[in-house]
Order: sequence, then structure tokens, then C-alpha cells
Amino acid sequence: MSGDHSWALSMHQVESCNCSHGCGCQFGGFPTSANGGCDAILGFQVIKGHFNELDLSGLKMVFVASWPAAMHDGNGSGALFIDRAASEEQVTALATIMSGQAGGMPVEAIATLFTAFEGPIISDIDIDPQDHTSTVSIKGVLEAGHTPHINPVTGEENRVHITFPSGGFMWNDGSIGKTTRLKVEQGDIAFNYSDTFAAKAIVNWPTP
Repeated sequence: MSGDHSWALSMHQVESCNCSHGCGCQFGGFPTSANGGCDAILGFQVIKGHFNELDLSGLKMVFVASWPAAMHDGNGSGALFIDRAASEEQVTALATIMSGQAGGMPVEAIATLFTAFEGPIISDIDIDPQDHTSTVSIKGVLEAGHTPHINPVTGEENRVHITFPSGGFMWNDGSIGKTTRLKVEQGDIAFNYSDTFAAKAIVNWPTP
């Protein structure tokens, strides 16, 4: 973390990407998507947060990314959307954090993986962070929805969790489902998927 700034964010994270169920990026570092790349929408609702002395609690963000191959190979395109309810100071604070300028993981690493980035874009963001039925949307721009996995024999919902006992890159315990929709149309970033990887987690950043 930058010595000039103190920040912390505890957030609901609603994660949707085009990987197959399980998301190889989380474990082996390489996408398990049909096209070999990584397209993702991450919605955030701040439970409690601050940037220096500025309160960030209750604010919402959406992070959109598209990489042609594995994330760590870089060359990605991205966009950051910030809640219209945020003040100018809060927008600047969140943009500083999410761009990695304030230091701290995982954003400090993620910020190095883009060759094109747009934002912050001020938007009306809708997020409903439920464990297996989360939704994220910005009217006319993007939408993502989650649904539980279904046992094909019994027809019952499979309540699935992925955990990282020693701590994960972004989250430690995720409620896992699949997407009902995963769609973006923002500048050069455009994709449309369904029945792909979905996770809902509480994140506490910066991570150790």
C-alpha cells in the first residue's frame, strides 16, 4: 500500500466470467473458457470502507474486463463504473484504489494487466448480492445474473462453496453458481454469455 494513503474495503463481490464451472483462473492461472480468454463482470457493494478519513460505506462499483488469454499475460481492456450516489471525493477515492495507485492487493497487481482502460464512468448501478441468485446491472450497458447449480438426478439445488484455507487472490470463500446472463456493451468491450462461472463472496481488501 502506498505510504501516502490508508484504505480498506469490505465488500460484497458478485463475480461472473466466461470460464466453465470452477474457473481455472482461480486455481491454475489459465481460463477454461471456450475462446481461451477471460471476459468478466465484477460488481461490488461496499459494506464498510474508507480512503484515509473519507467514508466509502454503502457505495457501489462495477468492474468490467476482457483479456484475450490468461489474465497474467496482460493486454486487457477494462472499464470501471462508479455509483452516481458517490460524491466527487468518493469517486476519486474509489478510482484511486481500483487503479492500484494507492497500492495494496489485489488491485495493485490487476491494474498492471491492461493496455486500455476507461473510467471512472458515473452510472446508476443496481446490485442485489444474494449468495446464489445475485444480480448486477447498468441499464443499456451490462447485466449479470446468477442461479444455483441443479442436481440432474434429484432436481434439487446444489449449494456449492469454493474455499481457500490459506487465503485466495481476491476472496477466501465463494458461493458458487452459474450465470443466467453475462452481457456487456461498453466501447470496445462486448460479450454475451450464459451458463458460465458465477461466484458471490465477501472480500476484504487489501489482502495480505
